Amino acid sequence: MDVFTAHLEWTGATRDPATFSRNLNVQLDAIALPMSSAPGYRGDPSRTNPEQLFVAALSACQALTYLFLAARKGITVVRYTDDGEGCLAVKDGKMRMARVTLRPHITLEAGADEAIARELVAQAHDGCFIANSVSTPVDIAPVFAFAEAAAPAKRSDGLSGRSG
Repeated sequence: MDVFTAHLEWTGATRDPATFSRNLNVQLDAIALPMSSAPGYRGDPSRTNPEQLFVAALSACQALTYLFLAARKGITVVRYTDDGEGCLAVKDGKMRMARVTLRPHITLEAGADEAIARELVAQAHDGCFIANSVSTPVDIAPVFAFAEAAAPAKRSDGLSGRSG
């Protein structure tokens, strides 16, 4: 079993619920992460909030699982970006992340099998450790593109390289 740790530190005083500082610092090994509550909850918009990290964790896990599966299947991915979005709402009487939508933009090497690449999206979701750990529905709406094939290199002597 792998174990992961985070150290959180907050200082201040909770004398007034409207004005106490929502700023805190999280240490993840060598990385210091300044955090706060979301701006709608009196947080500092210049700091990361837990809801963003929730979406980011799902996005990163989906990406890393997908990239692993693609490599294993021989599908060459040359670029992967995602514009994930989480919706915080009251659901079943509790405030929670009610839904997350991931929108990966996956660029494949020219000639890659798009059908297999598409199948891997669902397989990656099924294998994503983080998605398997949450009850929030996660929708994935992938967009695929192909990298342009590289043009033949020009020779330095001005010839095209063609015989004949």
